[in-house]
Amino acid sequence: MLSLSLSGQIDGNSKKTLSTAKKSHEAEEKKTVTSFYNLYNTGEEKRALKNVKTFLKEAKYPANKASLTLLQAYYYNKRAILDSSIYYTDQALKFNTKITNDSLKNRLLSLGYNLMGINYKKKGLFEISKKWHLKGLVTSQKHKETNLYYTHLHGLASIYKALGDNTNALKSYKECLEYKKDDEIRLGSYINLGDIYSDSKDYEKGNYYYNLGKQLSEKTNNQQARAVIALSIGTNYQLQQKTTDALKIYDEVVSIADKNELNQIALIARGNIGDVYIDLKNFKDAKVIFSDALQKAINFGYLDNQVYFYDELKKIAVLEEDYKSAFNYLTKSTKVKDSVNKIQKIKEINELEIKYKTAQREKEIRLLQFDNTTKKLELEKQQEAIENMNLQEEISQKITENTILFFQNSSQKKLSEISLLKKDQQLKSLQIEQEKETKLLTIFGFLIVLIPIIGLLLQYYKRLKTQRLLNIQQAEISTQNINNLLKDQELKLIKASISGQDKERQRISQELHDSIGGNLAAIKLQLNHLVISSSPKIKNLTALLDETYQQVRNLSHTLIPKKFTHHKFCEVLESYFNNIGEASNIKTDFTAYPKREIDALHEEIQIEIFKIIQELLTNTIKHAKASKMDLQLNLVENVLNILFEDNGIGFNPENYRPGIGIMNLENRIVKLNGSFLMDSKLKRGTIANIEIPVLRLSNAENETTKGINVKKQLDNLTKF
Repeated sequence: MLSLSLSGQIDGNSKKTLSTAKKSHEAEEKKTVTSFYNLYNTGEEKRALKNVKTFLKEAKYPANKASLTLLQAYYYNKRAILDSSIYYTDQALKFNTKITNDSLKNRLLSLGYNLMGINYKKKGLFEISKKWHLKGLVTSQKHKETNLYYTHLHGLASIYKALGDNTNALKSYKECLEYKKDDEIRLGSYINLGDIYSDSKDYEKGNYYYNLGKQLSEKTNNQQARAVIALSIGTNYQLQQKTTDALKIYDEVVSIADKNELNQIALIARGNIGDVYIDLKNFKDAKVIFSDALQKAINFGYLDNQVYFYDELKKIAVLEEDYKSAFNYLTKSTKVKDSVNKIQKIKEINELEIKYKTAQREKEIRLLQFDNTTKKLELEKQQEAIENMNLQEEISQKITENTILFFQNSSQKKLSEISLLKKDQQLKSLQIEQEKETKLLTIFGFLIVLIPIIGLLLQYYKRLKTQRLLNIQQAEISTQNINNLLKDQELKLIKASISGQDKERQRISQELHDSIGGNLAAIKLQLNHLVISSSPKIKNLTALLDETYQQVRNLSHTLIPKKFTHHKFCEVLESYFNNIGEASNIKTDFTAYPKREIDALHEEIQIEIFKIIQELLTNTIKHAKASKMDLQLNLVENVLNILFEDNGIGFNPENYRPGIGIMNLENRIVKLNGSFLMDSKLKRGTIANIEIPVLRLSNAENETTKGINVKKQLDNLTKF
């Protein structure tokens, strides 16, 4: 896109080249020029143009004249009055040749090249436009004008796009996006990248760049960019055959473009509306749209648009089978194309002719300069020859006198010089030999010292490495031993706590049963021997004593530590499991099904199962670092399944070596003819799955039958 912030670009470094006398007046004139650019950039373009035309009559300095003329060129370029824009750009470049400040001169030159490229692109002369932008790239890069370099690169990318070279166009536009200091360049790059991707039917990527452009145009309040983006979105709708949405967007583009005098954008939008009408087979409205657009293209001198509109009218005539009109439109289109080619060729010929004449003139000037220098040299040589003749006459007499002396002195000098040279050579050779010997000795001494040092360092390094590994291993072993001791101590404390609780409960139960229970029994006997024992109050008191005695007896039995002979197995196991969890701050979950059948198992088998679960709990508390334990007992078809799971650190089964506890557990399970499977993974916990075949007994079976049925299992347990 075109950057209009020209006052800042042109004012760059001109202050340094002004003389003291002119500095004040030129600064005032430059300040006025800057105010005109501010008017233009704030939307008062016509007022700015009027002031520029008036002030140009009074302007004295070439830099300010070039700036004001270039502003006029930008004004006409924006309104697509291209011949006027080209004229004023050419005038600005002529003023530029009179500027003495090289930096300002090169900057203005690059700006003029860019505007020429834009004008010829709008006229449809792409090759000429491409040449101007290439010249601008060379100039801006040579003088390190970064902003103008990217301005020309953007213009060149638009030419690649117009010529169908999308590969180079994409590359150039994406390079332009790297320049963050010019919103206009970035905005134009977003729009054109969206167009290229949309043309290749990658609508999603096209919309991505359009949206980026839309955000930037809203931020900078750029109406031209707003119109271009809307035009592109409408084209997307049209390519996707959403004709209603496309027409609505195109009408919006025409409204914005006409309001802001964006003539070429308005023409493109009208052409797209005509294309939509052709798709809808509304040839009548399409013909009206294209005819009106063609007339505007002719008025503005848009050759490329004229060709397009003639071709579209020809297409409509062919669809309507009006071949005469079709031939007429084809003839006019061909004529415009020929004129475009002719203009381009004439332009190239003129440029080549100018270059040829310039080269010839430069050659003639160089020849004339060479002739002048040769004549001057000949005159100087003649004068020197006369002077030499006079000098030779004076010197010739002295030469004969001094010749013999000169030869004698020269021979002596040569002999002395030869002898000195020989001595110098001998000294140098001796010095070189000594330096070689000292270098060799130094190197050998250094190596003799260095090799033992290297050996000692290697040995020291190996020892350090070995010692470090030993320290690490010892630290790990110490840590592991400490953890094991802590776990053992913790288990001992837990078991001692539970044992202490059981003893305390047993003592309280005994006190309740023996002391309080005995006293209550004695009171009851004494009441029974009273004469008035038959009275209602005494009977009530006796009943209350019986009830109190029974409650004390029940409480004392409840407090006695539970054993499998007196209490249900599942209740005892659950109580133990929960007590262990509370003592070790581990969350527990116990499930048994069916409890009744599990409680009916033989007591010896229950004891073995209890010991197996004890070992599992001990192993988990000692090693697993778990926060939760689950225990499930399931009795199905005479097989008791024990499933124990924790969420601890786990272990790698491939590297696992069972300890004494796990080996004892496995032996117990083998004696019960059971199976044992343990599964674990690091950081996932451990699952123990145990299956033991048992024989369920009904309440009707007597103790003799029970003993016979479990004989085999009990025999195994006795052996163990």
